[in-house]
Amino acid sequence: MNTRAAGLPAGRSPRLPSEIWVLVSASFVIALGFGIVAPALPQFARSFDVSVTAATVVISSFAFMRLIFAPVSGRLVQKLGERPVYITGLLIVAASTAACAVAGDYWQLLVFRALGGIGSTMFTVSAMGLVIRIAPVDSRGRVSGLYATSFLMGSISGPLVGGLLVGFGLRVPFVIYAIALVVAAAVVFVSLRGSHLTAPDATAAGATMTLREALGQPVYRAALGSNFAFGGVIFGVRVAMVPLFVVEALHREAALAGIALTVFAVGNALVLIVSGRLSDVYGRKVFVLLGLLVCGASTVGMGLSENLLVFLVLSGIAGIGSGVMSPAQQAAVADVVGAKSRGGPVLAAFQMVADVGGVLGPVGAGLLAQHLSYAVAFGVTGGVMLLAAIGWLLVPNKPAPKVSVEAV
Repeated sequence: MNTRAAGLPAGRSPRLPSEIWVLVSASFVIALGFGIVAPALPQFARSFDVSVTAATVVISSFAFMRLIFAPVSGRLVQKLGERPVYITGLLIVAASTAACAVAGDYWQLLVFRALGGIGSTMFTVSAMGLVIRIAPVDSRGRVSGLYATSFLMGSISGPLVGGLLVGFGLRVPFVIYAIALVVAAAVVFVSLRGSHLTAPDATAAGATMTLREALGQPVYRAALGSNFAFGGVIFGVRVAMVPLFVVEALHREAALAGIALTVFAVGNALVLIVSGRLSDVYGRKVFVLLGLLVCGASTVGMGLSENLLVFLVLSGIAGIGSGVMSPAQQAAVADVVGAKSRGGPVLAAFQMVADVGGVLGPVGAGLLAQHLSYAVAFGVTGGVMLLAAIGWLLVPNKPAPKVSVEAV
């Protein structure tokens, strides 16, 4: 019997292991630090007297290295386990960030920042594996919502702090982030050292899940499709196109673009934890489907907006749709992998499709906006999310796993 669930009154959520709160806290620090360097990075690159395009390449290099190194990260998790890969990844990003702080020219900055992408994908893939292993079986959606919320709050707070730190010099945010990552790695190392929850189940030592096995399950295939759409629309098009639309289509000042992005984030944060918890009760499918439909339809509507208030309302609705689907989608992948096996390549592939969407989405939307219109750009990208919903319609409507499923 799973002792984590023993003695709980009926209807009461299980108490989460302390290890979960360690990872949730580390997630906030990581996202906060990433946001801290965000305002400084393009300005720092431009300080070496390079073009705007060259400055954006520094930002893209990080995402590119994340993408190409993800399969290696998956194999490392499979062989070494999640905890050592997680901590090593944090330290690599810390070293990369510290090196950026002392970069003497543009090319050094480009190389140092790109190397950070390797560490980033290492701790991203391994963090997913740790959350799957540690989270109680019947609280995976709840834990996914908590983890996503902590990262979101850090992402929102980081640029505000970073904007203040830039006043002390463009190198200062990098130093602060590097120190924060070292502290986070130390806390995770000490807190998870010797934890039986971070180790594979003794009765299934060495058990692994291959990518081929995962692809044989309809839920995983549907999750790949929806995560590609999620990465393209949420991480790519939203950040790249919303500021341009506000300025060029709605003819409003650039500061209002930040408000539109914030409204999206607020809508997201309002529902993440609740939707994750409900997906533990009613299953994953309905929440991923609902989120895809709401986010996709509102994204289409954003491109047709001619009024700023309407655009802001639709942006908030899109954020709600994103928050409804995100925890359920990640929990669905966790259900596929299970807590008793290592699924590094499975989790790496899940991350990669979002990164691919994040790379292709802004480029495709930009071309559509340039040669056709913003309405077409938002319409096509929103349509991608609606298309991803078809894959989930074909998934059997099964309830989320309960403790008894993996307790014996």
